[in-house]
Amino acid sequence: MARDPDEGDAFVFDLVDGDAPAGDAPPGPDGPGSPAVPGRRRRLTAQVAAVLAIVLGTAIGVDGALDHVRMERMRDLPGGVADLSSPLAQTWAWSGAVGPGESTTDVAVLGDVLAVESDDGLVALDPHTGEVAWTVPLRDDADCGPMVPATWPDPATPSLVCLQGTGGDREVVAVGPDGPTSAPRLLDAADARRYGVAHTGPDGTVLRARRVGPLSDVDVGDAVCTSAGECTGTVAEGRDLVLRAEDAATGEERWTVTVPFRAVDATQCTRTFGASWGSSETRLVISGQLAPDAFGARITADLVDLTGCGIQAAVTPDGTVLGAELEPGKGRVRSLGGGEYAATSFEGLPRATLYAADGGVIGEITGYPLDARATDESEPETVLGVDETGRRLRAYAVDGTPSWDITLQSGGQDFLAQVGDTVVVTTGAGGVRGLDRATGEERWAWDGSDPSEDDDVEYFGSVHVAQAFTDGEVLLLLTEGGAGGTQGLVALDASSGAEVWVRAGGGPVTSFDPTDRGLVEQGVVGGLVAVDGNLLEVTPRGVRGLG
Repeated sequence: MARDPDEGDAFVFDLVDGDAPAGDAPPGPDGPGSPAVPGRRRRLTAQVAAVLAIVLGTAIGVDGALDHVRMERMRDLPGGVADLSSPLAQTWAWSGAVGPGESTTDVAVLGDVLAVESDDGLVALDPHTGEVAWTVPLRDDADCGPMVPATWPDPATPSLVCLQGTGGDREVVAVGPDGPTSAPRLLDAADARRYGVAHTGPDGTVLRARRVGPLSDVDVGDAVCTSAGECTGTVAEGRDLVLRAEDAATGEERWTVTVPFRAVDATQCTRTFGASWGSSETRLVISGQLAPDAFGARITADLVDLTGCGIQAAVTPDGTVLGAELEPGKGRVRSLGGGEYAATSFEGLPRATLYAADGGVIGEITGYPLDARATDESEPETVLGVDETGRRLRAYAVDGTPSWDITLQSGGQDFLAQVGDTVVVTTGAGGVRGLDRATGEERWAWDGSDPSEDDDVEYFGSVHVAQAFTDGEVLLLLTEGGAGGTQGLVALDASSGAEVWVRAGGGPVTSFDPTDRGLVEQGVVGGLVAVDGNLLEVTPRGVRGLG
């Protein structure tokens, strides 16, 4: 940082703790030679150089220096891209299966690389060049997580865990930004009986879960499910669920939590929940489709969302239980962009309780909570509350302090981005609006509908927004047309809504070949992921860089 000089003296700059990695940093995944650390060092050097240029008045223009600082800062933010000021073109292509076999095209951003499961195992790609940074060989039955679809807002995770093999050959591999962080560890088959079937977990953990207590604790009451899956009645009593997290590298227990059973509508007690955990051992079938021991989870880098018969709760990576007040099947816990969480009740008027990262309650809001898909973090975080029934859109600070309350023009609201002092939302009808962050007043509107198409194409109109990214000035929208075909790209000035450039979609969807540069001109066919300021397109057959 700069210290003001005494009169007549020169400017003095101090690099305080945290400005740069120590010269004697230890080796290993976070040592000075790792891709993650050089990446941080490059960004630090660029930012210091830009500050010096501004203060000292060197040949680098002030505007250019500030732009460079902004670009470097955006590399580490959700949905952040270094530069979106000009139309995108293909910069590199990598051909290979993404999610081989029947797997989905899930991805993870590990530090400054993109990780995908492929035929060769877990593959990490350098987002600048497309070169393979490293590969972790895996068996055909391997499962790595937490990974998410390429279209999800933030696939970043500090680590991955890969499980492979069966029975006595079941093993786990922990992976970080530079590849494996430890040798494969053989899992004790007896642990599956003691603690439950292994599942990939967040923050370098293996999760195990099982129902506890005697089977006599189960009382299905008047609950009945037909073979067609139609359920009525209430499951009155059931067994609690114990969730255990163990360190993937060492097997040591990190934490264990118990989620108590609560009486629940029979519709929440079907065997489909058991399948989502990945093993029939997690369910006890009483009759037909009724399964009072059924449970499952959706696991991301920052949350384990547990659901099942009589079970509703979410657990953070450090073992803090959230949303215990929610009735099973009538609410949900989700993470917010700034490290906070929101537990939403779906009963009556939707309301959400806001939690800090440590699980402490920090406020409440009205409506379904939404955080921005992309942000430049130049202003305090905004949380939107959507009340579809009341046709209202409300804005809050992350502590629940209300900012404004406006009437919705149409339903299906989504929070695309927060850039500077502009909040950008979209509607189910395809319209995009830029709102003043402080007042909710509309600043600009963009309508992507194609006037050549029928007005009554479908609920979502002729165009709707699938994904959003920003470089801190320009907002990039990935759009899907009602008539099908490839997806389009629209770049808008975030402060005014003016079109910066457009790549129209709607072209024929052909068999994707990552080496075919012409497809970029015809639109995008896969999901987009931001990695270290670069935008990548991911499809089942490959990945390519767009810049």
